[in-house]
Amino acid sequence: MRPLTIGESEKMILVLQQEIQRSEESRYDHRLHGVLLVAQGMTCPEVAGLLGDSPRTVEYWVHHFQHQGLAGLQERPRSGRPARLSAPQLAAINRALRRIPSDSGMTANLWDGKTLSAWIEKQFQVQLGTRQCQRLFRHLDFRLRKPRPQIAGASKTQKQNFKKNSGS
Repeated sequence: MRPLTIGESEKMILVLQQEIQRSEESRYDHRLHGVLLVAQGMTCPEVAGLLGDSPRTVEYWVHHFQHQGLAGLQERPRSGRPARLSAPQLAAINRALRRIPSDSGMTANLWDGKTLSAWIEKQFQVQLGTRQCQRLFRHLDFRLRKPRPQIAGASKTQKQNFKKNSGS
């Protein structure tokens, strides 16, 4: 019987490794397979070479399994990057967003990412990018409210006809 092969195997290996990293379940299964291979007599460096991980990583898996059982192979919470703004600073930003920017010493008429970034740097000496400030808007449940354009000097009927949702 002829052995099966996979075309573009180097590329497919990367695709498969990315798929394993995609979800907690698949990473857990990946660790299970690694520990199973060690239990069947393979060394950690052999398993690492086979699965595409470092030997030290496989050693960690085995160590966790020996001390905690299957629970040792499950995902653990990770601390992540520390927040750059404290809770009181976020509260102050939230209060400022509920007023017009000129009340906070800014020259803009509406809050946007760039204006908020400049205000935070001025107020707290913390640099945040425009995109991060836009995320802050969502985090603080702030919705941008732009005034509707109006036709200058138009009659009430013309203004009503101009409205987007005039009801007609």
